[in-house]
Amino acid sequence: MAPPDDSRCRQLADPDLVNFAVSVFIVVGILVSYLPQHYKIISRRSSRGLSPMFVLLGTVSGTASIANILTLPESTADMACCREMGSFPCAAAMLGIVQIGVQWSCFFFIMLLFLIFFPRGTSPAVQEEQDTDMPTWKEAVLVLAVSLTFFVVTFVGSLVFVYALPSHVRGWANFLGLLATILAAIQYIPQIFMTWRLQETGSLSIPMMCIQTPGSFVFAASLYARLGRGGWSAWGLFIFTGLLQACLLAMSLGFVWRDRRARRDESVGDANGNGTAPSSDRTPLLNDAT
Repeated sequence: MAPPDDSRCRQLADPDLVNFAVSVFIVVGILVSYLPQHYKIISRRSSRGLSPMFVLLGTVSGTASIANILTLPESTADMACCREMGSFPCAAAMLGIVQIGVQWSCFFFIMLLFLIFFPRGTSPAVQEEQDTDMPTWKEAVLVLAVSLTFFVVTFVGSLVFVYALPSHVRGWANFLGLLATILAAIQYIPQIFMTWRLQETGSLSIPMMCIQTPGSFVFAASLYARLGRGGWSAWGLFIFTGLLQACLLAMSLGFVWRDRRARRDESVGDANGNGTAPSSDRTPLLNDAT
């Protein structure tokens, strides 16, 4: 780790209480924003509706993002200053890292829930009835394998650049930041296609997106205030993420409103005596076949 920068340490030794409060609020907000997604998968006991590529790219992007901010010279300089400061200034200086770390941990948990509650056919007959375009169990396992492999490779690579090749560490950090940004952008493409194909959100949480979409821009502004223009590879990720998540949110809300309107029209038709014929023993079979 680089020696402490006296001018930087003096700046961090007197943290701005407003900025500190906003940063803590963002940390709590990140954690709270992911809870609806965790709850929805667990309550439904199914991860149907989540694209394996969405989960994979999100996990890998989060890993690259946390490695990026940990290896940025600005971040390592802040960590070095902790040896010269008290506990509170150090905690305030580390909040940018904590924010990304909490986000990575929450999405990693989504990846685990995706695997645990992945829908699997219990018999060949059930498997034949399933949509052949839907993800398979092997794809879900592959998501876990690739995510863990990338984590190990990134961890080892970061150690090499920080301790053996310190003159190239900024290039490594910027590479990770660019990779995280690209993967975050690509991440939402398969999920948008999955949601469009299903014509429903499935286990994808709308409350999570409602919180995270504006939160992404607030998060980016917080990182910019902490890292400055030199940390563009860190805060740029969340600007891309916010824009793409807004597209997915708009699509999901459109499907919810469409279904709600259809149910309302159906209930009005039933109230007016224009509903469908009374159910018979064959009615569920006919409904399932449509």
